[in-house]
Amino acid sequence: MKPMKMTAVDDFPKKSGWIYETKFDGFRCLLVWKTTTPDLLSMSGKKLNDTFPEIVEFCEMIYDDVHPFLPLTFDGELVYLENSYKSRFATVQRRSRMGQSVEKYAKLLPCHLAIFDLLHFKGDDLTGEPLTKRKSHLQTFCKKTELPLSINDKDERRLQAVDNTPFFDKLWKNIQVNHGEGAIAKRKSSHWKEGTRSTDWLKKKYWRIVTVIVTNYDPKNGYFAGSVFQNDRLVDVVHFRHGFQEEEEKTLIALFQKNGANIDGIWTLPPSICVDVACIDFDGKHIREPRFASFHIDGDPNDCTWKTMQRQLMPLPDNVEITSADKPIWPSKNIVKDNYLIYLQTLAPLLLPHLNKRLLTVIRFPHGAASGEHFYQKNCPDYAPSFVETEQVDDINYIICNQVETLLWLGNQLALEFHTPFQTIDTLDPTEIVFDLDPPSENEFSLAIEAALSMKEVLDQFNLSSFIKTSGRKGLQVYVPLPINRFSYKETRRFTSFVCQFLCEQKPEWFTTERLKKNRRNRLYLDYIQHDEGKTIIAPYSPRGTKDGLVATPLYWEEVTSSLSPHHFSLPAVIGRVKDKGDPFRTLRHVDNEEALKRVLQEL
Repeated sequence: MKPMKMTAVDDFPKKSGWIYETKFDGFRCLLVWKTTTPDLLSMSGKKLNDTFPEIVEFCEMIYDDVHPFLPLTFDGELVYLENSYKSRFATVQRRSRMGQSVEKYAKLLPCHLAIFDLLHFKGDDLTGEPLTKRKSHLQTFCKKTELPLSINDKDERRLQAVDNTPFFDKLWKNIQVNHGEGAIAKRKSSHWKEGTRSTDWLKKKYWRIVTVIVTNYDPKNGYFAGSVFQNDRLVDVVHFRHGFQEEEEKTLIALFQKNGANIDGIWTLPPSICVDVACIDFDGKHIREPRFASFHIDGDPNDCTWKTMQRQLMPLPDNVEITSADKPIWPSKNIVKDNYLIYLQTLAPLLLPHLNKRLLTVIRFPHGAASGEHFYQKNCPDYAPSFVETEQVDDINYIICNQVETLLWLGNQLALEFHTPFQTIDTLDPTEIVFDLDPPSENEFSLAIEAALSMKEVLDQFNLSSFIKTSGRKGLQVYVPLPINRFSYKETRRFTSFVCQFLCEQKPEWFTTERLKKNRRNRLYLDYIQHDEGKTIIAPYSPRGTKDGLVATPLYWEEVTSSLSPHHFSLPAVIGRVKDKGDPFRTLRHVDNEEALKRVLQEL
């Protein structure tokens, strides 16, 4: 079967008879399921089972639940979800080139199949049925098999249905805030037509405009090259030939022929002409789906920089105002406020889940990290915008950071550190145990490594799943996730004190639980007192207000070796790290430690 195709438009019909969905940037795929193992088929009919084994393994795992509905065929998109509205195409594409590395990356960067249509159900052909009926069958299937009815990037279930809505404006705002690829409009009465580009299915891209310097023109293929300055060096970021009106293209070619030089058949120009290019994303090296938008007549080539391009690719939400974007925050790392805000936008899908529904304490650095001047803030100020959610507890009106707009507003206020309690506003008990491993100084970071590995041995013996992150300063922090409202602070204190005291008995020359620094004698402090009601911990992926601009970074346990250093995890390094290695805390809320911890507490 050849998938039905969409027609590109600039605007959607906004009237009854249509529904709207998020468009995801991935590989279009049909899932044909007849026996235990389904077939994943690309648009060209190529089998993708070996390329996306995590999808196939999940299907095999739920086969018993799905069996009554076979044979069936899904139409969907293979995606790597950065958030619930955006798929990172480069990660999906990389899978097709990996060969034997696929299994490794299927674990580090697992993909989903976002299902938007059901073509065969219990062997019946539904392609001739109206879309609404096919959607109804898909909803029934998902409910009975307990599969998600909407896309959730934090959900480990590899098959998820794409939700739809009759309200386009709200959907489009979410797509813009989350920098998604675009949206799809579908006529409710439409049938599924194999291999047809139909006007019953329309796609609208969320175009971003990037200003580049036109540097080359190749007459053989008609492509122009666009560049930006990165560290005073011109870097190619785009090759484009589409989007021109005839006169615009002729004008640009004439400028090359008049002012440029022809070297081996390629016309070149010194930095002088700026143009605006529309695109949907950037894959790290090149702008994706570029098309000429307009001449940037008054553009200064010196303003076409890598930094400017990053901001153009990641526009701020309309309701977030930014001041002093070029203010130095970490001067030694050349990080200004706008760089910091781009970090927050990029890491929001990983940082926000750890802030969600928690009473937030931030540390603000009004003059940047270098000055050292800072203050703690718990109360929401009167001048906070209306979208900031709060929770009144006693005499404090805490900020609740549940959305990217609040995160960016706090970033603009130069809140550089985000600290949260161990429980949410909906829970009375801790949702995780956290051990803080605090060496005397950065020079003794090896003690933190030794303590973490020793602690993991103990936790493994108790069959407790654990996770680890850097503190962003000189130490490490070990997490043991807990089920909601099942263990009190009193119970967790029995456990944490036992573990820490046991480690101190095993290696008294290295570890201590002594709170007074003067009595620690250059030993690592195992802090279990901090894990208590009303106390806070630095959130995963929060920066720290130190001069080096380091981040409290989740790790994989296999990374905790003698070569580990907190200096590996600056803001720019963490952005690159999550794109390459994913999120080590991805499954933190999906493990079940209840029975194992019950047994330990009974023994204690």
